[in-house]
Amino acid sequence: MEDQEMQLKVKRVSDKFTESMYVLANEPSVALYRLQEHVRRSLPELVQHKTDMQSWEEQSQGAIYSVEYACSAVKSMANSTVYFKSIDGLLRQAISMKEQISNSQGRSSLDVIPAPSPPAPSPSSQTIPS
Repeated sequence: MEDQEMQLKVKRVSDKFTESMYVLANEPSVALYRLQEHVRRSLPELVQHKTDMQSWEEQSQGAIYSVEYACSAVKSMANSTVYFKSIDGLLRQAISMKEQISNSQGRSSLDVIPAPSPPAPSPSSQTIPS
């Protein structure tokens, strides 16, 4: 009896040991299977996110370039006030010279045009000597 009992206990221990070894041997492959399953499900979504991010990066790089270009244009416009003041001064000088030329031409044309002769006296206003 004791022999059968011992054989039963040894069989249980052996079965438990075999089951444990089976689980330990298969556990990594189950884990890898779960990882593979997860990757297969999530990979298309991750690829879509990546392409979206690349597109947004290209758009934002274009926008950044545009903003930098606009900022440099505004800065150069702020620096151009000196030139606009110079242009304003030159225009004022040109207008002044034009007025001087017009005035001098007006006077010289008056000098060239003969002065109007005094009107001839009317016969009624003349006195006839008697």
